[in-house]
Amino acid sequence: MAATTPGAMPATTPDPRRWRALALLCVAGFMVILDSQIVVLALPSIADGLGFTAGGAQWVMSAYLLSFGGLLLLGGRIADLLGRRRVFMTGTLLFGLSSLLCGFAWTAGVLVAARAVQGVSAAVMAPTALSILLNTFEEGSERNKALALWSGSGGFGATAALLIGGPLTDVLGWEWVFFLNVPVALVLIALSPVLLRESRTEARTRSYDPAGALTITAALLACVYAVVEAPRAGWLSAQTVGLLAAAAALALLFVRIEARSKAPLVPPRLLRARSVSGGNVVVFLLGSCAFGMSYTVSQYGQGVLGYSPLRFGLYNVVMPATAVIGSYIGQALVTRVGPRRVAVGGLTLVGVGSLLLAGVPVDGGFVPDLFPGLLVFGPGLGACAVAGSIAALTGVGERESGVASGINTAAFQIGGAFGVAVVSSVAVSYTSGADRLAALTQGYQAAFVACVILAVAGMAVAVVLLGRLRRPTGHGPGGPRETVATRAAPSRPASS
Repeated sequence: MAATTPGAMPATTPDPRRWRALALLCVAGFMVILDSQIVVLALPSIADGLGFTAGGAQWVMSAYLLSFGGLLLLGGRIADLLGRRRVFMTGTLLFGLSSLLCGFAWTAGVLVAARAVQGVSAAVMAPTALSILLNTFEEGSERNKALALWSGSGGFGATAALLIGGPLTDVLGWEWVFFLNVPVALVLIALSPVLLRESRTEARTRSYDPAGALTITAALLACVYAVVEAPRAGWLSAQTVGLLAAAAALALLFVRIEARSKAPLVPPRLLRARSVSGGNVVVFLLGSCAFGMSYTVSQYGQGVLGYSPLRFGLYNVVMPATAVIGSYIGQALVTRVGPRRVAVGGLTLVGVGSLLLAGVPVDGGFVPDLFPGLLVFGPGLGACAVAGSIAALTGVGERESGVASGINTAAFQIGGAFGVAVVSSVAVSYTSGADRLAALTQGYQAAFVACVILAVAGMAVAVVLLGRLRRPTGHGPGGPRETVATRAAPSRPASS
């Protein structure tokens, strides 16, 4: 059960502050996504200001991604054991300080190092915030609405980044895309003790499972580094194949360690639950599509059509804005028809949107060639993100909520790295011809087709692993007999 601070309400009593607490948590999620997206728009200015080489500028993104994706599970475990509110505040403080250092960075190396620290702080903040959400709202329609708002905050963050990133960089300089985080972090730290209730796992022994933490972190780091560097090194190069083989070996070692551990970092029962594993695989493939499509459409819009970052950012707002709408519709539909149908429907829209974008011409325009695909893609992204998260996180006990949140967040982030690496490799492979713009367009068309394939793979996973969830069929001495499946869909109708 959860330990609470003196004067706190019992864990079974709905916290009257829960919706204000959710607003605070959503601001934290908003800040993490905003920072990531703004950096994408500011990257050319950063490269010019600090003298990055053509290939070196990617490490402003990659350093963040490596530390963020690699440490998410450990961040969630630390929150479960040390206290979720305390760890959230610590991560937020570190995020603010690292953002300050990023803004004041005087060399390229300092900025990359500060971005790595920023990724560590995000790996603590993101799963902890989601874990606090799970422990604040009871399973059912209320938690589904909270998860939709949480997902929507990411969409708002991406939209805000596109709207303000260009003007902020042009008027005040790239440093301010990092300075912007500092006052927000201070507000979050000040309000956390007022709005968030402390909770932690009550365990007889406070074990961090160091062997498990070391192996899974190393596996994730090797995997993320492999896919980030694959477009440069080559998918069949010794570096990429060796890193992926090392990641697979470390993952198998991790499974073996967890099966024998008395206090495992990831309880094996979490991975055995179909809804948990299926939901996370769906989120992984959705992240691949989302990041892959966004990367490709940005390259096409700016590299082929010649849009400025500001103009492209304003045009591209349609996708994250409609994703927010899709998340609200998705959470309502999950309660009625279950996560499988919503995930399949969302991925269908994602695939159709990518297919529409696959027809972009070399002399295209935003309204006839980009707008229809983005308009279809956005709602599918929002709906599927909510469905996948609900499937992966409901039915998870309070003791494992931090780790489960870390797995879910890591699935999307690592999926995104995988998607960008895939579409980059495909685009390069299909770029050929004497006419530069025509050759680039041919490569980007193939990259959009790769997004379609990833969406179809996600649909197949959703159909197989997010199947009909059973209802309780009997009663035991203590009341209704309950399984992970029934807990995963408390309001699910009989039909599926």
